[in-house]
Amino acid sequence: MSFGPYAYFIVISYLAVALVVALLIAWIVADYRDQKRRLRELEDSGVVRRSGRSAREP
Repeated sequence: MSFGPYAYFIVISYLAVALVVALLIAWIVADYRDQKRRLRELEDSGVVRRSGRSAREP
């Protein structure tokens, strides 16, 4: 399979897109872990979520 005279541009473009997607995935994973850590800190300090209460609690 030959890409012709634009092979270098095509390969570099695909590599750049793959790098951007990988960075976005890493950013999302890091943010998810940070949000979970923050939520755990809040819960440990006594803050509760409304969805975490039982139906009998006011």
